Amino acid sequence: MIEVKHVKKAFGKLQVLKDVSVEVEDGQVVVILGPSGSGKTTLLRCINFLENADSGQLTIGDTHVDLKRATKKQILQIRRKTAFVFQNYNLFANKTALENVMEGLVTARHIPKEEAGKSAKEALDWVGLSDKYHFYPSQLSGGQQQRIGIARAFVLNPEVILFDEPTSALDPELVGETLDIIKKVAGKGITMIVVTHEMSFAQDVADKVIFMDGGVVVEEGKPEEIFSNPKEERTRQFLSRIISLEPNYSI
Repeated sequence: MIEVKHVKKAFGKLQVLKDVSVEVEDGQVVVILGPSGSGKTTLLRCINFLENADSGQLTIGDTHVDLKRATKKQILQIRRKTAFVFQNYNLFANKTALENVMEGLVTARHIPKEEAGKSAKEALDWVGLSDKYHFYPSQLSGGQQQRIGIARAFVLNPEVILFDEPTSALDPELVGETLDIIKKVAGKGITMIVVTHEMSFAQDVADKVIFMDGGVVVEEGKPEEIFSNPKEERTRQFLSRIISLEPNYSI
C-alpha cells in the first residue's frame, strides 16, 4: 500500500500541489492524467524526494515519513523502495547500456559487479536489448534509451515504479514499442504510478485513473468510470480534447 496524504508544494508564489492525497494498493497500476502544469510530475518527484514537499505524509509498505521533515536515512529507505523512469531518460552518456542498468545495483544496493552485471543483462534481455549491452546512449534511438531506463528501474526490484510521461520525448513511431514494455512490467504485478497522456494505454492497463488539474485531484475512479462517465465537467472537457487528438497506437 502506498498512501500520500495532504501534500503541498509551492515554487515561490506558485502553489503547484494543493493538499493532494492518493492511495495505491499493492500491485495496482494507477495512471495520473491532467493538463500541463496540473502538478502530476511534481507529485511523483515529491514521492521520490526529487523535490522537497512543503508538507505531507508518505507511507510505502511499512515505511512512513513526513515529507517535509524526513531524515536522510528515511529518504534512503523510500528510494530503496521506489524506482523512477524519467521523461528524458536521464542515462549516463559516458556509460554503456549495461553500465547504466548496473549503476543502481552497484552504488545504491552495493551488489558485487559480477552479480549486478548478470542481473543487468537479464533486464536488458527482458526489454529486448540483448544486442545493445555495450552501446552508449548516443548510439541508440530514443525508444531504446527509454527501454534502458525501464530496465534500470525494473532490475532494482522496487515496491513501486514511478513513470513520468515515459513516451512524451519519443518520436511517434517509437511510442508503441515503449508502451508495450511498460505493459509488460505491469503484467509482472509491480505497483506502478504512471503520469501519461496516452489515453489508450490508461484504458487498457490502469486499475485506477486519477485526473489532476490546478494542483488538486479533481476526480478518480476505475478507467471505465472515468472514460465513459466522468462526474466532473473539467474531466469531461479534458478527455474530449485529448482523446480527439490522440493517435491510435497498437499496444
